[in-house]
Amino acid sequence: MEKGKGVMGSGRRWAVDFSDNSTAPSSRDIPDPLGFNRASVDQDDSTVSRQKKDAESNWKAQKAWEVAQAPFKNLLMMGFMMWMAGNTVHLFSIGITFSALWQPISALQGVGKVFEPYKDSKVELLGPKLLFIALNLGGLALGVWKLNTLGLLPTHASDWVSSLPPAQEVEYSGGGIPL
Repeated sequence: MEKGKGVMGSGRRWAVDFSDNSTAPSSRDIPDPLGFNRASVDQDDSTVSRQKKDAESNWKAQKAWEVAQAPFKNLLMMGFMMWMAGNTVHLFSIGITFSALWQPISALQGVGKVFEPYKDSKVELLGPKLLFIALNLGGLALGVWKLNTLGLLPTHASDWVSSLPPAQEVEYSGGGIPL
């Protein structure tokens, strides 16, 4: 027996013929039962598709709000890491502070890409985007605050002494015997 040939001869072994060659009446020839309307079935399909679209837009809105709230978790984690790093200037505290500044900046640059999968005509993304931006600005403020506590921001007058002109001498004295 050849490979691919069935016992029945030249046809395929597991092939099924779906063509209707019978003389029995088809389901199209039988009238619909009383009270059944095919137009109502089509309308139900449209309402089901509308409900699916509404459910999808609700899902997208919910996920957009979840993405918008994600920086809050990062904010708490970064605050704890900064607290653990202490207030002295060393490699670990500078690395944590740099990370606290870099993450919000890079997230703010990619706001459009973050919310791209949730863009829909029925989904309002302004609120989630504003929350996302506000939380990332809060993270940026936390990083700037850490720079200030480390003493790396010029906030005192003594930090700007090199740019001040020399003070005018108000008085001078002279005397004694010139030699």
